[in-house]
Amino acid sequence: MLAVKLQELFGLAETPRIADGRAPVTLHLLSPAQRPIQVTQDLRSFWENTYTEVRKELKGRYPKHPWPDDPWSATPTRRAKVAAPSRR
Repeated sequence: MLAVKLQELFGLAETPRIADGRAPVTLHLLSPAQRPIQVTQDLRSFWENTYTEVRKELKGRYPKHPWPDDPWSATPTRRAKVAAPSRR
């Protein structure tokens, strides 16, 4: 079992495997607040079928974190979005 923030898995299509690739790791996908969002052994299916709903639900709750339309090409990150520099 691996508990990991959802944003850290952007760009990863296949579920990590152990035992010479025979066993998928059970992923506990976490919100930015470290709360479980989803448990899966099929990351590809999560991105294709569930991510859109999760994104809708959590984007407003965690606006400082990235919620890209296309998680396949997004850069994985552990951090919130970088704030734009202020103009003076």
